[in-house]
Amino acid sequence: MIDLARLRMAFPDRQILHFASLDSTQRAAAGCEPGTIVLADEQLAGQGRHGHAWHSEPGTGIYCSLVLPSTPVLTLALGLATVEAIAQATGIQCDLRWPNDLMLDNRKAAGILVQLVDGQAIAGIGINVNQAEFPEDIGHLAASLRRHAGREFAREDILFALFPAIDSLIAEDTETILHLFTHASSYVAGRRVTVDQPGGAITGTTAGLDPAGFLIVRRDDGTDTLILAGGVRAAGS
Repeated sequence: MIDLARLRMAFPDRQILHFASLDSTQRAAAGCEPGTIVLADEQLAGQGRHGHAWHSEPGTGIYCSLVLPSTPVLTLALGLATVEAIAQATGIQCDLRWPNDLMLDNRKAAGILVQLVDGQAIAGIGINVNQAEFPEDIGHLAASLRRHAGREFAREDILFALFPAIDSLIAEDTETILHLFTHASSYVAGRRVTVDQPGGAITGTTAGLDPAGFLIVRRDDGTDTLILAGGVRAAGS
């Protein structure tokens, strides 16, 4: 179990709401005061981007949502903060796949979901910490810190590192966040990728981020396509 008393003592200025089981921390955080953190040991209807579900096995992962100010490139900043927190707490270095996935062993270990509700950002963060197995339909796509390292980790140790890292990163200006993300991600430049788009999948080589944080993909005919949204994956995967 997460040591809530220890967490609340470490962050006395935060309202931390905890639920043993919840449909979605995103739903519970909507309408809460700025700065509120919602944690669940289990989600029955965890949300991912583009309407996907987030597998939320009881007692093994971090399933949390925070109420934050809406700032530019917030998803990228949260990804950086999550990478930093995991590295600090566990020594494990994750890769960042634009715009919202943390990758480990070429599989997804964590994800970010930002939704705007009444002018506030509801920022969901899901981290696969101590999962030993995954459902068959996502087993080839998902990773956990435990499966990577061969041992379990205390989830609150990651949370202790995560909340200060978020506060620090979201205070940075857009240019700094883009610079940090570019250097932390192997997907931003020089990576052969396939991207699912409304008109069909495209394949090309990533060529950096534009000033708003969108991904540039250079197709094989030399033309650049700006990726505003869509599933990015390594070509051939």
